[in-house]
Amino acid sequence: MGEIILVRHGQANSGAQDEESYDKLSDLGHQQAKWLGAYFAKRENSFDRVISGNLRRHRETAAGLGYADPGIDPRLNEMDYFNLGRALEEVHGVPFPGPDEFADHVPQVMEAWHRAEIMGVETFQSFEDRVIGVLQEAAAPGVRVLCVTSGGVIGMIIRHLLALDPTRMAHILLPIMNTSVHRVHVTPRGPILAGYNAIPHLDHADRAHAVTHY
Repeated sequence: MGEIILVRHGQANSGAQDEESYDKLSDLGHQQAKWLGAYFAKRENSFDRVISGNLRRHRETAAGLGYADPGIDPRLNEMDYFNLGRALEEVHGVPFPGPDEFADHVPQVMEAWHRAEIMGVETFQSFEDRVIGVLQEAAAPGVRVLCVTSGGVIGMIIRHLLALDPTRMAHILLPIMNTSVHRVHVTPRGPILAGYNAIPHLDHADRAHAVTHY
């Protein structure tokens, strides 16, 4: 049986107002990645392939895990949420949320994007197609693949595996934590979800402050 392990990047610059400013790990984000790398070194078997999106926060997370030179696949890059949020405001008058207001905002963005009422640099369908393309290529029998990516990509993969509508996809991606681990088992009948949002490397009393969503 093969396995795909999806890791969300460490905490990025959560106070940013645009993608370029957001795209770098905070000091805590670097530490989260190092803790997960130490956990993998002790508890995981080796990976046959390690791939990462080409965003800075992905590459920095991969380096913290111990993989300074992963394979780069831009299909693992995040949706452009800042542009989608601005498009939702222009079309429907919904203001871009503050850090604690995303629970209501994300489902609205996903639904409007899915209905093609808004668009950033790509359509919902093109985002879905590129993400599922990575999943299909990584899902090889007997092969273990580590993918360093973002929450939206993980949410889209879970949408595909569980046949979720856009609102339920939003409900899946909202709780995804920084450096969380998600597992997909590759079975003879295809890939199945086997683990979601695990943070064993942060399950220590002195690391409670490091459990972050943004």
